Amino acid sequence: MTDVIALKKCIEDSGLSVTFVAEKAGILRETFYNRMKTGDFKGSEICALSRVLGLSRIERDKIFFAPDSELNSQKRVSRKEDA
Repeated sequence: MTDVIALKKCIEDSGLSVTFVAEKAGILRETFYNRMKTGDFKGSEICALSRVLGLSRIERDKIFFAPDSELNSQKRVSRKEDA
């Protein structure tokens, strides 16, 4: 899951508008706002946004692969065993 607060801060610090960033990344503005609401970005969108914002790999990973994301979660799903 994406750290949306960190992403917004990165965009703000870049001096670019959200609309400009979305356009340069090849994402519709509406889609970009929806992605920021859900935190679910596609891999291609992550690559494009990283390029537009000039993110390092470490910055990219901190923003788009936040430690509390579902991908990195240590939670285990318990399943009932059939008896």
